Amino acid sequence: MAIRTYIENDRKLYEVYVQNTNSRGTRVQRRRAGIETLRKAETMEFELKRELAILREEEVPFRWHEWFDHCMRQMRIEMKPSTVYNYQTQIRKWIHPHWADIEIAKISRMDVHEMIFEKCAAIVSPQNRKTILKMLKRLFQMAVEEGKLDRNPCIGIQVKAPEVEQKVLTNSEVEIFLTEGKLTGHRFYPVWALALMTGMRSGELFALRWADVDLDSQTLSVSRQWTSKNGFGPTKTQRSRVVPISDDLALFLKELKLERGGEESVLPRFPEWESGEQARITREFCTAIGVTSVKFHDLRATFITNLLARGESLARVMAIVGHSQLKTTNGYLRKAGVDVQGGTEKLGYKLPKDSPGKILTLFQGG
Repeated sequence: MAIRTYIENDRKLYEVYVQNTNSRGTRVQRRRAGIETLRKAETMEFELKRELAILREEEVPFRWHEWFDHCMRQMRIEMKPSTVYNYQTQIRKWIHPHWADIEIAKISRMDVHEMIFEKCAAIVSPQNRKTILKMLKRLFQMAVEEGKLDRNPCIGIQVKAPEVEQKVLTNSEVEIFLTEGKLTGHRFYPVWALALMTGMRSGELFALRWADVDLDSQTLSVSRQWTSKNGFGPTKTQRSRVVPISDDLALFLKELKLERGGEESVLPRFPEWESGEQARITREFCTAIGVTSVKFHDLRATFITNLLARGESLARVMAIVGHSQLKTTNGYLRKAGVDVQGGTEKLGYKLPKDSPGKILTLFQGG
């Protein structure tokens, strides 16, 4: 900062120069020349210093990559590591290359639409595209909630994606599946059996301990799960639940407990299970024995649809499998066909039955 004098056209003039950094840490400078008196120069110096002080203190508009980093710091506190990891991998792959240095306040609804449907054209799956939009909507909503934006630019944008068809095993296929699994001594047979008899998620089965099993009251306590990214933690819904043990399953568990000896975990923990390959192994086994090729998670769907199809109440099934929202269980109800069973009995007409009667001659030769 300085005031200096110089001569121009035989006149003594003053020049003022000040510098500072703005709120982003970038150096900013101001220079004014042609000032006639020292007093005016000092007044100008004061005004320029004040201007730079305001720049230094003013709130910095977030650029996209800065806002994303801010959100990730918050999410690490509030959410599971797996959720944070998904945001980091997806957003950095698809969004950062286009928006990194753009101020979030300047991103419009049109920009979001262009991003999802044009710039992310390499995303093949509509479901994945829908997921990216959902993530963007959440990140912008955080900006709205913190007062950085007046409106979420994602509002009104939708990705139409066909409902993912979830396969299930029929009753006869379940019998073949379990019989072949036991006869061949497949390592995953105990895991598959427990999945089909309880409807528990893969991570919940992995975390199940004998301390959670009460064979006297024939109940299982499901209070935690395991994932490769989060390790052991609470269930997906953050709630504990009780799963009833059928007589058939009780006998199976008693035999399994003898086989397991003093192991704490109910089921053996295979490397393939820890690395998330249970879906592939299940599909391959289904293909080998000639039943519907299902993923591991589809065994849970098989459990749910079979209970619903046999008249178990929606509320009870919801409690057993740990659904937090009724609409989730309702989806399985629709798949089981329970909500439409008997509907065609109300038709006002029937197909004719075979019975002896008169033979009518409709056409006569002339």
